[in-house]
Amino acid sequence: MRLRSKLTGILAVVMIFTFAFTFMHYTQAFAQNKKTTATKEKTQTAAKSDTILATFIEIGAAQCIPCKAMQPIMKEVAEEYKGQVKVVFYDVWTPQGKIDGMKYNIRVIPTQVFLDKDGKEYFRHEGYFPKEELVKVLKMQGVK
Repeated sequence: MRLRSKLTGILAVVMIFTFAFTFMHYTQAFAQNKKTTATKEKTQTAAKSDTILATFIEIGAAQCIPCKAMQPIMKEVAEEYKGQVKVVFYDVWTPQGKIDGMKYNIRVIPTQVFLDKDGKEYFRHEGYFPKEELVKVLKMQGVK
């Protein structure tokens, strides 16, 4: 009987610590989300500028194999279409990246989200996206 009481007490303490840790984690993520609101607004403002015709958002993870394969493509697009296309990468395996992944309702990684000059989503692709196909999507917004 005493053993059962001790085990019940230990289990209660473990559950309390688990709850407290989870609560602190989500509280920190929420606080960090407030801090990054300004950063997100800058991204949206950049997408709305006169010279930026499209924003290409790559949502993935730094250690994901298909996501790694997209990195050179992102770099090439950023260089070749500088001034016309803004390229953004969100790593969903980071606290802020998780929030961005939820914002864009990500189901799989990598996912590419394309925003027009007004910041509205006009195209989405899941998985590896070859550069030739990606450029076709950018050209839908007048990128040359």
